[in-house]
Amino acid sequence: MSADLSVFITLEMKNPFIMIKLTGSQLSISRVVNASSQEAWDLLTDTRKWRQWGPTVIAADCADRYIRKGALGRVQILSGQWLQFVITEYEHHHYWHWKVASISATGHRVDDLDTCKCRIAFELPILWAPYIIVCWVALKRIAGMLETSKPRGSL
Repeated sequence: MSADLSVFITLEMKNPFIMIKLTGSQLSISRVVNASSQEAWDLLTDTRKWRQWGPTVIAADCADRYIRKGALGRVQILSGQWLQFVITEYEHHHYWHWKVASISATGHRVDDLDTCKCRIAFELPILWAPYIIVCWVALKRIAGMLETSKPRGSL
């Protein structure tokens, strides 16, 4: 029987809190966003919007605008190369994970905190630790997109 070691690191960056969590061989980075979990989920699963928040994505091509388990497509990365992807895990309104170029990539999670607040997280293997910076930028962009699309006082 092995013990599961979890390490939490919370960084305060101006107003939002970024949480980095290490559990076994998985690393996650998350941020609380002033938006409903439905709004966050719609943004994370809309392939037409991936390039707006994904720092490494130039374009996405998928028959399904909103992904689902088994959805196939391709993403164009910064080098200009197109890579095939498949959605390998999907729990509606909560979690999705994909393989890109046949390599297990990031998990995407949305946790409902209340009607106007949720936590968005990216999960990745510990060996991909440097990629956490890309995930941090994505979280910042996502928060900006979700929080600035609301009229003042609507939160």
